[in-house]
Amino acid sequence: MKFAHLADTHLGYRQYGLFEREEDFYHVFQEIIDNIIEERVDFVIHSGDLFEISKPSPNALLVFQEALMKLNDANIPIYGIPGNHDIIMRKNALPPQILFRKLGLKLISHNNPFYIQDNVFIGGTPYHSKAHHDKLVDKLQFVSKQSAEHDKRILVIHQGIDKYLPFEYELEMAEIPTNFNYYACGHVHNRINDEFGEGKLTYPGSTEIWKSNEVSDYKKKGKGFFLVDIGGDIPEVEPINVDMMREFIVKDIDYRKIDEEFLSLEKDVEVLKNKPVLNITISGENINRTDVYEKINEIFSKIALTIRPNFRNIIKNEHTDVIISNDTLDAKSIIVNELKHYDNEDITNLAIDLLNELPKEDMGNSKIITEKFFNDYFDREIKWDDI
Repeated sequence: MKFAHLADTHLGYRQYGLFEREEDFYHVFQEIIDNIIEERVDFVIHSGDLFEISKPSPNALLVFQEALMKLNDANIPIYGIPGNHDIIMRKNALPPQILFRKLGLKLISHNNPFYIQDNVFIGGTPYHSKAHHDKLVDKLQFVSKQSAEHDKRILVIHQGIDKYLPFEYELEMAEIPTNFNYYACGHVHNRINDEFGEGKLTYPGSTEIWKSNEVSDYKKKGKGFFLVDIGGDIPEVEPINVDMMREFIVKDIDYRKIDEEFLSLEKDVEVLKNKPVLNITISGENINRTDVYEKINEIFSKIALTIRPNFRNIIKNEHTDVIISNDTLDAKSIIVNELKHYDNEDITNLAIDLLNELPKEDMGNSKIITEKFFNDYFDREIKWDDI
């Protein structure tokens, strides 16, 4: 028996505000679905962050609907859980995936934590924030007990685990039940295939480059989905790669050699089929930004989809070189940008309110603000009563 495992498709993500990048995410997803059907798998597992936001655009919904209908025509069921991008952090909020239950999506939820297919147990739980850590652990233990009588057991989660996200995890390795054959994880955008429990713990990674820091892993391991054969004692995991629509180039440029290095980069870009995304970091002393922007516009504006320049000024002294970034870091702007994916103005306002309290010595007001927010949004577990 074999199945396809994918995650973090982020349908609807308009990276850098570009329509072309949104289309790239759709294209890759559609190619993956076609490949899955060609592989004649028995079922599909999607481990969360199907959509970029909890209120997807009509285009994003339509792309998934068409994919679901293709799978239905091929008699391939699909199981899925909501990830953090799919969920509004609000009481009784419903993930967009519920729209597709009657079209065949088997949604793993609080009220339906597992399914059985041909004596294969497929169970799990939607994303839990760190505030609900204890409930997450309890859910995993419950699902573990329910799986005990089945020959093959698959756990589906969308969480950061301390081993793989040491600074942003919600779950520790020691808290994960060890009686499953396959751990179908989502949330980490790099590809991971590890041994754990009675088999394999994997993250198939995001299907497209969601952030520039994913480029290195993509160059080494590719992007796509995992094809899993669960017939033997230990699952066999085969990465299936899909081609990206365009290159995502990350390049460091020495300001002293800017003309030479820009010329070399131009030659590399000109031969590409589709316009790439360029992330360029210029490092050096006394950088003339106006001159650099003029060169970038003259050379790359017509051959690149977008150019993302960054600058690192290097100040030399007799002891060492000191790197100083002149890029303005506005804390409020960073907070707004990082939290926009929650699609929840209240969460953003909470973060800004707490930021404004930082200069004050008395943290009492911060506690009041936090407790009020917690009582309004997290005083009880999000329940989807109609699922």
